[in-house]
Amino acid sequence: MFGLGIPELVLILVIGLVIFGPGKLPGVGKALGKSLREFKDAVHEPAEAKAEIQEAAAESVKPVEHHGK
Repeated sequence: MFGLGIPELVLILVIGLVIFGPGKLPGVGKALGKSLREFKDAVHEPAEAKAEIQEAAAESVKPVEHHGK
């Protein structure tokens, strides 16, 4: 997890408490979590869109039948 251990996480929490205060810290954490989730979804979205496009293209392409004359 990014090379962060327990001591580093405690230090980050203490700094957050000093900067934002105990009242705003939960809101900051919620906003950060939401931002990370949206970023993760945005990163994975192009791959999903590409797969959907390929599926739609495969369904729309029909084999051509050759009639011998």
